[in-house]
Amino acid sequence: MWWRLSSANVFATITAVKSLSLLRFGVLLTTVFLLQLPALAAPKLNFVFILIDDLGQRDLGCYGSKFYRTPNLDRLAAEGMRFTDAYAACPVCSPTRASILTGKYPARLHLTDWLPGRGDLPAQRLARPVINQQLPLSEITLAKRLKAAGYRTAHVGKWHLGGEGYGPQQHGFDVNIAGDVTGTPLSYFAPFKGKSKDGKERYMPGLEQASDGEYLTDRLTTEAEKIIESSKDQPFFLYLAHYAVHTPLKAKADVVAKYPHAENKGGQQTNAIYAAMIESVDDSVGRLLKKLADLKIADRTVVFFTSDNGGLATREGPSTPSTINSPLREGKGYLYEGGIRVPLIVRGPGIQPGSTATNVMSSVDYFPTMLELAGIKAVEGRESRVEGKASTSAALDSRPSTLDLIDGVSLVPVLNGGTNAPRPLFWHYPHYSNQGGKPGGVIREGDYKLIEFYETGRVELFDLKSGENRNLAEDPAHAARVKAMVAKLDTWRIQTGAQMMQPNPAYHPSQQIADGTIIMLGQHADVHGVMLRFEPLPHKNTLGYWIDPKDWASWDFEVVKPGKFTMEITYGCGNGSGGSEVEFAVGEQKLLFKVEQTGGFQAFVKREIGEMTFTQPGRYTLTVKPKSKPGPAVMDLPQVVLKVAK
Repeated sequence: MWWRLSSANVFATITAVKSLSLLRFGVLLTTVFLLQLPALAAPKLNFVFILIDDLGQRDLGCYGSKFYRTPNLDRLAAEGMRFTDAYAACPVCSPTRASILTGKYPARLHLTDWLPGRGDLPAQRLARPVINQQLPLSEITLAKRLKAAGYRTAHVGKWHLGGEGYGPQQHGFDVNIAGDVTGTPLSYFAPFKGKSKDGKERYMPGLEQASDGEYLTDRLTTEAEKIIESSKDQPFFLYLAHYAVHTPLKAKADVVAKYPHAENKGGQQTNAIYAAMIESVDDSVGRLLKKLADLKIADRTVVFFTSDNGGLATREGPSTPSTINSPLREGKGYLYEGGIRVPLIVRGPGIQPGSTATNVMSSVDYFPTMLELAGIKAVEGRESRVEGKASTSAALDSRPSTLDLIDGVSLVPVLNGGTNAPRPLFWHYPHYSNQGGKPGGVIREGDYKLIEFYETGRVELFDLKSGENRNLAEDPAHAARVKAMVAKLDTWRIQTGAQMMQPNPAYHPSQQIADGTIIMLGQHADVHGVMLRFEPLPHKNTLGYWIDPKDWASWDFEVVKPGKFTMEITYGCGNGSGGSEVEFAVGEQKLLFKVEQTGGFQAFVKREIGEMTFTQPGRYTLTVKPKSKPGPAVMDLPQVVLKVAK
């Protein structure tokens, strides 16, 4: 047996006792026995990965929110590490979820939009590519790798990566509760059921039995607690993907009543229903942390908490916008920081309590991180160094195209208090989002972020140390940087096999409606220059930030019934900014308008500024260019309308 002494050791012990006291002999005998013990392997780490749907980075107290109440998450951050520059791999849900489970960029997976995605609309210049409608079964998921290493794997909550035959259990999870093809819950309150597209009633998997009125976030937490309890004596991977805080916004009435509610008119977080949903998520985290502590397994469990994209900051159903991501720009569906930067908190053994990581990371990094923590190689032959301060990976252009290839790097050095080698991060979103975001690609390198919009090739460059208000793309001092970053982004798209968009054969911009009217909305304008932009927040919805007189806008529109038209503009101009002269032109036809103050940039008024005649049906282009700008800004311009002249 392992504890039996060898004859040589017995002889040595008898010899020693002749010269040792009885007490010293006891000490020696104990030492001999200990030396005979084999090295005991440390228990494997458990993983609890909590993923929230549509939670903005600034929606937690530990990230600066003064409105939402998140004491448990704030405590988690105080006990672990909070990341300042964590990113989702996509501004919408399904692609980010795929990246978490595979360690691959959505572009490589050909899964770049929420599933099934929205069809192309006539106002869209480009047509979306045909994407995978499920995560392919050939992909090696985190659950598959951990299960093969002896882990119990459980999925609780939202799946949204494929329907029947492509669910969690086909991708390596032993258990699935509530996960199916849908991206929104059938109901936030029990009974948890709804109707399929064929009209048949169905329940969320595993939630067929529920007390009337039970809240979904609470129930999913109960299911997660059961899994932790039943898995306490073996290593486990719990993937808890809450449906909250996705629309439709529904919360417990007594919790909603705790928050003051006011319509968002000033860019502040004021949504009481959303606040109550966040509080329920926070309660969920508190319950899980208590369960780990009660079972005495917290010291061998790593807890991750993050979101799949930025917070919803536009109108999309009742009680929206959900939140405001300020000072981050825009939100879900946009490639600006508010759409892709997310909260990330990690707590576990060896992580310095109350620490902050400023390393840039992406959701593709979870896969290699958890595997390294579990003692499993993410990819055979790939270098991954835990000791010291850096982690490296093979150069992008030398990576083979195989199912085993991943894009992420391990965060273990960062969790150990070190850092990772600098690397660029990439995004590819060849779609028009429901929230108004336009298709494009992104590269972040150091503090610089470049966005390339696919419709027109427009490029924007930002120094993120100062945010995303000042576009540096046309600054001569950054010309070389812009060129290099565009080239790297293009090379990355080629190497990942990113699907590109094609011209939309059904493109009909600003179509003439039945009464002859042609409406050109700010959200459909092409902007030219460096500062002018469409501002989608619900209290704006306009072309704004028109502070550079060299910036201009244009619209394509179609005339079906030719004739004479009166041009009517809707605009706003703040006090002190009146007096700009602006030219509205279609070919050789030009109208000059002198901007008058309206009392505020969102104090919109309508003005008829003249007439234009179109003798032939067809497509035309309207340009709007300032000729002078005596004040701080030109104006805000939400729409231009051509009405049949009387």
